Amino acid sequence: MGYAFTFHIVRWLSRGHTPVSAYVHYPTISTDMLARVKSRTSQYNNASGVANSALRTYAKLIYYNLFAAVYSISLHRAQTIMVNSSWTKNHVDYLLGSVSRLLGGLKRVSTIVYPPCDTKAMSAFPLEHREKIIMSLAQFRPEKDQAKQIYSLAQLFESYPEYRSQGVRLVLVGSSRNASDAERVVTLQKLVAELKLEDSVEFVVNASYGVVLSWLARASIGTNTMVDEHFGINVVEFMAAGLIPVVHASGGPLNDIVVPYENEPTGYHATDPASFAQAFHKVLSLPETEAHSMRKHARALAIDRFSTEEFEYVLVPLCVFHENPLASNADLEVLAPEVNIFLI
Repeated sequence: MGYAFTFHIVRWLSRGHTPVSAYVHYPTISTDMLARVKSRTSQYNNASGVANSALRTYAKLIYYNLFAAVYSISLHRAQTIMVNSSWTKNHVDYLLGSVSRLLGGLKRVSTIVYPPCDTKAMSAFPLEHREKIIMSLAQFRPEKDQAKQIYSLAQLFESYPEYRSQGVRLVLVGSSRNASDAERVVTLQKLVAELKLEDSVEFVVNASYGVVLSWLARASIGTNTMVDEHFGINVVEFMAAGLIPVVHASGGPLNDIVVPYENEPTGYHATDPASFAQAFHKVLSLPETEAHSMRKHARALAIDRFSTEEFEYVLVPLCVFHENPLASNADLEVLAPEVNIFLI
């Protein structure tokens, strides 16, 4: 959103006396964005008209690098920099390191503070007797890549035709923010028709929270196909509700969320329709005892790592730092041993 550029104004107006904290959910610019432009990869944030032109690519690279430098300097104005995942931390720390190399001084690092998820209602849903529903929960934005979910279902039915007759369904739950999103839904519906999946795919657009909860209570699998999802709060909701997640092998879902808990698996990772289809098959063919164990461990991880209480606990030392900037690392570690704050 570019809010980091206001840090200079706040520091100037307060003559440096007002502390600034940044909680970065998605960097305004990241190394991935730079890499995609440099490699001339066409994607939702790098139009084909740019990717196919060497001159436009060169011009965009100059702009992006200048923008990244200014953004990095702006982030450096914050006393405390928090991020929502390992993916975001890697990108923000790289940007902070570039400023340190440019301006000199000690290297800054960010602190991971996972976003809170209210898991109370969802954690009460039963883990047993789940319907053969693959649920998607995301806005109908291009980067969410719901088309891949539809292709994955088609691949599942092609490889294992019995699932079609067993009534396995894909339910796409999400919000449509504007005309572009509405057009995207229509395009996805046309894809469903082309693949002859009309009886196996359902769209639930702009549903109320109560309706969302009702699907979370019924579905067996929760899927997220976005590449480099910065965190993935919907995946946490899947796990808290008792769904087994099948998510893209990148970003927060790979490194922070769908990870082993008590040395037990909590879900599956995939990259393309073929691997997503295989992961769906693995979940659907799990013995009931194994499926129950995976659901139980996924829910326990969601509650233990991403609850509101855990979020507040991790924030305590950061608040202490603002009240007393001279507090030592030892003082902070007494309050939250797992938080690593770099003091400069």
